[in-house]
Amino acid sequence: MRRDFFPPAPPTGGPRPTWGDALLALVVTGLDILAYLAPGDEGMPGTRFTVLGVLLVVAAAPPLLFRRHHPLPVLGVVLAVQCAVNLGLAVDPGTPMTNSYGGAVTVALYTVARYCGSRTLALAFLAALPVQLLRGVLGDLAVANMAVDVLVTPALVIGAGLGVRQWKWQLDINRRLLADRAVGEERRRIARELHDIVAHHITTMYLMSGGARSTLDRDPETAREALVTLEESGRTALREMRQLLGVLRSTDSPEETPSEPQPGVDGIERLVADANVAGLSAELHVTGQPRPLPESVGLTLYRIVQEALTNARKHAGPARATVRLCYLPDRVTVEVADDGAGDGRASGGAVRGGGYGLLGMRERIALHDGSLRVGSRTGGGFEVAASVPLPIDAYEKEGTAR
Repeated sequence: MRRDFFPPAPPTGGPRPTWGDALLALVVTGLDILAYLAPGDEGMPGTRFTVLGVLLVVAAAPPLLFRRHHPLPVLGVVLAVQCAVNLGLAVDPGTPMTNSYGGAVTVALYTVARYCGSRTLALAFLAALPVQLLRGVLGDLAVANMAVDVLVTPALVIGAGLGVRQWKWQLDINRRLLADRAVGEERRRIARELHDIVAHHITTMYLMSGGARSTLDRDPETAREALVTLEESGRTALREMRQLLGVLRSTDSPEETPSEPQPGVDGIERLVADANVAGLSAELHVTGQPRPLPESVGLTLYRIVQEALTNARKHAGPARATVRLCYLPDRVTVEVADDGAGDGRASGGAVRGGGYGLLGMRERIALHDGSLRVGSRTGGGFEVAASVPLPIDAYEKEGTAR
């Protein structure tokens, strides 16, 4: 099957003529009229001016309003009008209007090259040849000028139309690729958020429910505190899920935009407190001067600490965890380390957090051109360390924006 290297392109815009179409038709008509009124070669009088001659030149303009959706019929009408102009039918039949410009033919032929297929374009080129040839013969043009008028000019017009078509086609492809990439990135972002929310809170609820069950008979008060924590964790998970869904459903309307901000570094202290309640002994150390961070950076650090503490509660066993948050002039670092037994591997031999959690952490850090180190510690236990670079004036800009 023969391949069409220039397949038909769909017309742009609606079926009705636009202001741009009208302006183009007006400009082309003005150029054709100026050419009709211009003097002949070497200052000699040109074609005899008549009102009918002007009307015939203007007759090629209205079809141009519909050129995008009907390129071939419009070209046929314009060529017929141009042929009548060449023959001087509105002046003296048989006396050519030698100064006719043919701007309408140029636009119509360009439109066919812009929107039609290869066969239609070849037919349009062949249809324009006799009209241009008639103009050259009746206008007594030199052979070189006639060759330019008959062959070179239409070829350049067609080449311009094909070039614009190729450029627009490539532009559409790039736009679709960017849209697909944006959709893919948004899906990954949603997957990361869902994983972090579900994994953290479900793990807490699982541990609290198990603790409440085991202490219900011998220590009802401790079981009650565990159930209260379980309830609070479930409520928090539901609130964060609703917030995430609200972001997905929200529009630009202020009243539909979620009012609760995304968690940031300020929420890390609550994560550490939740870990202690869930049975993991954890503590937080902050060094450097705490300053406002961009929301995306704060959310990234919060989610990394959340995932690391969740993995520690699931896999470290009886252990202590330390969270270190450090503010530096050009970056912010966070480190979550535990002294749990083992080599940092979960059941089945998989590296702890080596599933979607680790992938989500790496994706978050990659968005900020940061670095992430995950692995077993030399003295035992597991460590997650992340570093996010910041511009020198990031703090000042964020503080000013707020």
